[in-house]
Amino acid sequence: MAKINGNEIRIGNVLEHNGGLWVAVKTDHVKPGKGGAFAQVEMRNLRNGSKLNERFRSADKVEKVRLEQKDQQFLYETDGMLVFMDTETYEQIELPAELLGERRPFLQDGMIAVVEFHEEEALNARLPQKVICKIVETEPVVKGQTAANSFKPAILDNGVRVMVPPFVGQDTDIVVDTETMEYSERA
Repeated sequence: MAKINGNEIRIGNVLEHNGGLWVAVKTDHVKPGKGGAFAQVEMRNLRNGSKLNERFRSADKVEKVRLEQKDQQFLYETDGMLVFMDTETYEQIELPAELLGERRPFLQDGMIAVVEFHEEEALNARLPQKVICKIVETEPVVKGQTAANSFKPAILDNGVRVMVPPFVGQDTDIVVDTETMEYSERA
């Protein structure tokens, strides 16, 4: 494992801290007028989901953990657990559904997700960056309503509500960015 300085922590880094594995959710680099600079880091525990706010000075050393990433196929959900299968060994693993949070509706049957492992223990799952969804409900197109940056609400086939441009109508397939949960383009 590599040791990094406290000011090198970035969002998405996995750190070994206080005997647990933590992912950096939010980082804020602060340079106060008096005293040394520090990084204010909000972290989430990968095993139990608890949150922690910690200050790291630039002189502090932290262990950065590299997780092994494997493509896994999503099979089904049972009792709040998501079941994934390794497409090479056909080995199945379970991860808690709340791990994906508000992105859970974008996980579709048969979808390939990246599951992150630490020493054979599955810790996290990442969805593909872009997912194709169908619009099931939106307002009809109004002629002449082409002003820049005007968006209208739409409900997708998975129940998620997104804002789409006025020219996108009902029953249209669109590409949604799973990181920002926003409309990206027409499919």
